Amino acid sequence: MTDLQGFLHAAAFAARKHRLQKRKDVEASPYINHPIEVAAILAGDGGVTDGLTLAAAVLHDTLEDTETTPAELAREFGPAIRGLVEEVTDDRRLPKTDRKAAQAAGAPHLSARAKLIRIADKIANVRDVTHHPPAHWDIVRRREYLDWTAQVIAGCRGASAVLETLYDRVLQEGRAAFGENR
Repeated sequence: MTDLQGFLHAAAFAARKHRLQKRKDVEASPYINHPIEVAAILAGDGGVTDGLTLAAAVLHDTLEDTETTPAELAREFGPAIRGLVEEVTDDRRLPKTDRKAAQAAGAPHLSARAKLIRIADKIANVRDVTHHPPAHWDIVRRREYLDWTAQVIAGCRGASAVLETLYDRVLQEGRAAFGENR
């Protein structure tokens, strides 16, 4: 299977798995838009051409947010993609504050590919929180979210200067939109 075929297989799989999910934004946009955006950021802005990384990017939320199992990912895509997706998957058994702390603490220990996915994910999320936030998130919660993403990205630094510069710009835009000047 070519990288393109593998990516399209992963995108179709992710679309099936996320088919009933919506984002928390006011428009309740289809959830699959997010994993596709993460892969697009990697390929477009980050210049990532590695098929394994792009396939894992489009699958990055399947273990966390759907009924997909690690064994199912391994059967469909092999152990390398399974492992990469597991690397960027939060443990949903933990309370939210513990998951967030674990993500920040674990960021420096991620593989290079996982760091790229994590950075692209945070770029997409900061853009969404800035321009299409969940309806019930007040300005304080949005600022706190941006601060938390900065902690996560601090642990991913060194993975991609291009993506890190983009993240910094997107973060600054978000902070400016929320009336912060840092």
